[in-house]
Amino acid sequence: MDLRDLDLNLLVVFHTVFQEKQISNAARQLKVTQSAVSNALARLRRSVGDDLFVRTTDGMQPTPYAEKMAVPVAAALLQLEHALRPQEGFQPQSSSRRFSIAMTDVGETYFMPKMVEACAEFAPFVHIASVRASAIDLRSEMEAGRVDLAIGPFDEIPSVLYQRRLFRQSCVAMLRRGHPLTGGSMTLERFRAAAQLIVSSMESPYDRINAALREAGIVTGSMFSVPHFAAVPYIISTTDLVATVPQKMAERTAAPFGLDVVDIPLLLEPLQTNMFWHRRYAQDEGIQWLRGLVVSLFSEL
Repeated sequence: MDLRDLDLNLLVVFHTVFQEKQISNAARQLKVTQSAVSNALARLRRSVGDDLFVRTTDGMQPTPYAEKMAVPVAAALLQLEHALRPQEGFQPQSSSRRFSIAMTDVGETYFMPKMVEACAEFAPFVHIASVRASAIDLRSEMEAGRVDLAIGPFDEIPSVLYQRRLFRQSCVAMLRRGHPLTGGSMTLERFRAAAQLIVSSMESPYDRINAALREAGIVTGSMFSVPHFAAVPYIISTTDLVATVPQKMAERTAAPFGLDVVDIPLLLEPLQTNMFWHRRYAQDEGIQWLRGLVVSLFSEL
């Protein structure tokens, strides 16, 4: 028998008759007439090729075939009931849900500490995992629900993703305290003469930083580079190298690493950081809560 040819409502009638053992009681439970129950049983009998129930002095007794059907049919109906039942509202104080957020390494440095602190206070059992945005197909991962949010200065975002701007930031120079360049104004000549640590990231829009440095004649003379921003504060805190980084990263790492932050003598387009989510999950209460948390912690609009 092909399930596509079967009215699944007949299984509800079967399950109720099996439990009640009386056509009249089953009809009362289902809020239909006794003839409607009898007609439904007749249709199901024709579909499965078995009498299913036999009328006796003790009520409607199931056949061996019906006995065999009863448990899997009851389990299937319960599964359908659970699938169609409205979900309970998201409760951050008690939820142990796991959220995944796509970020850059700069984003991890800036966003994660504040989110850890906020979750400890408002959602102590929630799990938040960061995913490196450059290592995944953002659209497919968010569409499949494997990534809940993306936060960063990402370009060329597909239209199926909603977005909200959080802030804009400039780029600054970061160097160790006591560095020779910390005294006096930072002119282009002094900046160009300094030994530079270049972050050779090709991710947009960070690639624009290197383009500007290259136009100013700075990148070509550099002897040191790293592929990610995360290593920058460790390196410049013990050397005379200077690094150009996003302002939020500088704010987060300057004090722990004993660094100074100065404006750079170059005109760079500000980096705009947005939050993105997939329209498929826009009404998910957990993701709505997470978006609200991000906005409350980081939005500067």
